[in-house]
Amino acid sequence: METGTPEHGGTAGDAGAEAVDYRFTLANERTFLAWVRTALALLAGAVAVLHLLPLEWSEATRTAVGLLLTLLAGVITVYAPLRWLWVQRAMVRGAPLKLSMLPLITTFVVALVSLLVLLGNLL
Repeated sequence: METGTPEHGGTAGDAGAEAVDYRFTLANERTFLAWVRTALALLAGAVAVLHLLPLEWSEATRTAVGLLLTLLAGVITVYAPLRWLWVQRAMVRGAPLKLSMLPLITTFVVALVSLLVLLGNLL
């Protein structure tokens, strides 16, 4: 079995590397798709805040929250394929994976927006 080629889970620059267990490659793909779904959900949240939620917010507040969600969705959209590639290459080389701060940032932003929406409905 040839290793290190795009067809076998590697990248073109990984010729001669050991084959990665396909289950890890598929798990990496599932993680990539989860990031894409997260970005889509954040975009849907931005649309909801900007156009659907019956909050008595000023236009500036509504726009700021919607843009924050949209910005985070954009960052995740750029990050997801890069992270997929970095993880794939690390698996091929047998290198350790670097810790990402994006899950923590995403959690913080979603919690902040949830709190704002909750307070917006209560006040």
